[in-house]
This record gives sequence, C-alpha cells and structure tokens, in this order.
Amino acid sequence: MCNCHDNDPKLTRRQALAGTAAIGVATAASVAGTAAQAQDDPYAEPTQPALPPSDMVIDKSRVALVVTDPQNDFLSPDGVTWGVVGASVERNNTVANIESLFKAAKAADITVAVSPHYYYPTDKGWKFEGALEKLMHKIGMFDRKDPLSLEGFEGSGADFLEQYKPYINDGKTIVSSPHKLYGPEHNDLALQLRKNGVDQIILAGMSANLCTESHLRELLEQGFEVGVVKDGTAAAMLPEGDGYLAALTNFRYMANAVWTTEEVTGMLN
Repeated sequence: MCNCHDNDPKLTRRQALAGTAAIGVATAASVAGTAAQAQDDPYAEPTQPALPPSDMVIDKSRVALVVTDPQNDFLSPDGVTWGVVGASVERNNTVANIESLFKAAKAADITVAVSPHYYYPTDKGWKFEGALEKLMHKIGMFDRKDPLSLEGFEGSGADFLEQYKPYINDGKTIVSSPHKLYGPEHNDLALQLRKNGVDQIILAGMSANLCTESHLRELLEQGFEVGVVKDGTAAAMLPEGDGYLAALTNFRYMANAVWTTEEVTGMLN
C-alpha cells in the first residue's frame, strides 16, 4: 500500500530543516573546538568539519595543472611584493611546492598551463582602479615595455622564476594570454584548456586571495572541476588582513577539493 507521506512536501521540508539544524549544531561545536587550535595555528584544518568531504578523483586523461603568476615579483626575494608575501611564501614552502607540482605534472604527461599577469605602458592610462590595481601600477609590478617585445623582460619582475623555466619553456606548456586584474575572464585560458580536452584542474600559484581565488571562481563557473593546492600558493599579510587565511576559508567553501602538494604528487605518480 502506498505511503502517501513519502511525497509530502511539508514532510520533506521538515526533514530538510531538521537536517539543517543538525548541521548548525555540528558547526557550532566545530567552531568551538577549532578556536583553541586556531590560536596556535590559524591555518589548521578544522577538527570537526561540517562540510562534506571531497570526492574529486584525478583523471590524468582530462586534468591539467594550472599555475597562476609564477613570476619573480611574487616568488623571488627580489620581487616588489616580497616584503608582504615573503613570510607566507616561506611558511608554505610555496616556491619548492610549485616546482614539485610542475615536475610531477610533466612526469605524468598531463596538460600544464600558466596564466601570467603582465602590464604594458598603455595599462597605466586606466581612468579608475581598485586598491590593489593602484598599488601594482605604483610599484611597477609585472611591468613589460611592450606586448610585442621581450626587451628588458629576462630576469625582470614579470619574468618567470628561473627554476620554473625548464618546465614552462619546454614547448609543451600552455602560456595563456595575460590576465589584467585577477581572474581569467579576459584571457584565453579556458579556451586553451577546452581545446585540450580538459575539464579537471589542479590549481596553484600566486596569490591566494587574488588571482588564484579569482581563477578558482571563474573556472568553477565555466564548469571545470577544480582542486586547489593549499600549500602551492601564498598571499600578502597587511594591516587590512591576512590574504592567505581569507583565501583558505573560501577554498574550503568552494573548491571541489583542497589538497597539499604531497597529496597531489602522490596521485599523479
């Protein structure tokens, strides 16, 4: 005999509300339990997470490593942002971790793409800018003399970190057209990935709460499955806030997976 309550929308709604309440209780307990831990390490994983665990499984036939802004101005002690990002880069071992990701991706023969950030002289004529845009233009971050010339590029802040060049300049790595703000909405990254049959992404690079997070958001909107490598990025720490901590929170909320470099290299082996 049919149980008429099975399709009762009110019952379903009550069940949903009860489930939401249970999550709320679990979340409150998690927040309380994590507070003491956060005093010692604000970046530590929650001891009692409320969000569902990741079920993303890497498929080498359709995955790509995407690295945002692997450039001197972010990752070299001589870069113009080192004073504000250096502590985060060193804490996460970001430089070595990105190299490990490049090396593992090449050994696994998966698609590798870099989304760089460049500014040309005409970009200095913008009539309005956000806070970070103003700062980047003021300090000459990612500056190049001309979009069609490499004069002065070698070793500049816009150039790739020297130890990454063997991986990037191997004739196989996709170097997309530059993004001008933070996300890939206006470069050809998504097109290049689609043309290579990619719909999964391992995302790393700089900087966590700006270009990396913006790439995550846009690529998710484009229908890609994206796992972020949390120690393959870093961010500025300013009086306005810790960029890495802000990004880590959003990675956990939005990404299909949040991994360590060790986890990713293990999956690619």
